Amino acid sequence: MTFDPQSIRAEFAILSRRIGDRPLVYLDSAASAQKPEIVIQAMTDLMRHSYANVHRGLHTLANETTELYENARESIARFIGAASAEVVFTRGATEALNLVAAGLGAGMSEGDEILLTEMEHHANIVPWHFLRERKGVVLRFAPIHEDGALDLEALERMISPRTRVVSLVHMSNVLGTVNPVAKVAALARAAGAVTVVDACQSVVHAPLDVAALGADFVAFSGHKLYGPTGIGVLWGRSERLSALPPWQGGGEMIDRVDFDHITYADPPLRFEAGTPAIIEAIGLGAAVKWLEGLDRPAIAAHEHALYEAAAAGLSGINGARILGTTRDKGAILSFTLEGAHAHDVAQLLDRYGVAVRAGAHCAEPLMRRLGVSSSLRASFALYNTRQEVDAFLDALDRTRTFFT
Repeated sequence: MTFDPQSIRAEFAILSRRIGDRPLVYLDSAASAQKPEIVIQAMTDLMRHSYANVHRGLHTLANETTELYENARESIARFIGAASAEVVFTRGATEALNLVAAGLGAGMSEGDEILLTEMEHHANIVPWHFLRERKGVVLRFAPIHEDGALDLEALERMISPRTRVVSLVHMSNVLGTVNPVAKVAALARAAGAVTVVDACQSVVHAPLDVAALGADFVAFSGHKLYGPTGIGVLWGRSERLSALPPWQGGGEMIDRVDFDHITYADPPLRFEAGTPAIIEAIGLGAAVKWLEGLDRPAIAAHEHALYEAAAAGLSGINGARILGTTRDKGAILSFTLEGAHAHDVAQLLDRYGVAVRAGAHCAEPLMRRLGVSSSLRASFALYNTRQEVDAFLDALDRTRTFFT
């Protein structure tokens, strides 16, 4: 299969801008991807022509907007192989994970165990720490191998009769490691534990089939998936969602309210209190429909080729260390340069128009496990090109001279 990123780039106006006198080389899509014109247009068209609040009015604008909003839910459900009633709109993956942690935590007791991994994003650590502080649950962290792969055997040994939740990332935002979620979910299910998955990175780079994944809950954000900020998705098995208590209280999430009694709406509305992110949800719906029209296997091959070229070039730079070298990883290249702080390198790369991420990537425990305080990260998307990889490597080589 072949894929032409140049034709796709024409749909992203921002990619034609310059940083100073240099063309922009945007290698920060793992933090937030750029938006194609079709997403921008869907959102602006709504605000110009049909906007009203959803589910609450009988007039034309309300009906039109509600239909667009629910159509977006159906598009996302189809995109991940789910039923629309299993798709909850949230303000992002962070809110989705907090929702699940709070809901599951309501039924936990002191000494119950939650099993995570050493490669988790803070969004899949901190909500469980809340339960540790408030309920006395025990957090355990499955280790990783030196190449960044999950130690599956160690994880299996760590599942105990007290394990209530196994929560892990599908693709690491630092290492690019793709975890064997289906195997982990089977181990958790055999122990009577719930599996929660952070799919923020994986859903971007490969088709996500929640049924095949075998998890109970899956969360991802819109802004990494070429959609807008302020919108995310929580998928949950219908029986799991039905068993969760509400996350927030207010309008829309209720069935009936009296002075002395209240009943709640069925999922997904039970978890969408107040006015939702209407415009953003419709923007995300447009993004996934756009992606469905592309050759995703060819895109994945293109992105992986960019990663391989960048990693090969980086290995030839004196003092460079790649973090995460396991096979079949995603198109995320995190690295350090000996004698150089990641922040300094990133600022110098910006002089050449190259945008990369620098810092702990919201994964401080993983940084400590790797023995570093911070790292640089170049992440590749469908709109990046081999020429941009070459520009990145050239800029990095020039930057390296400042530290030698």
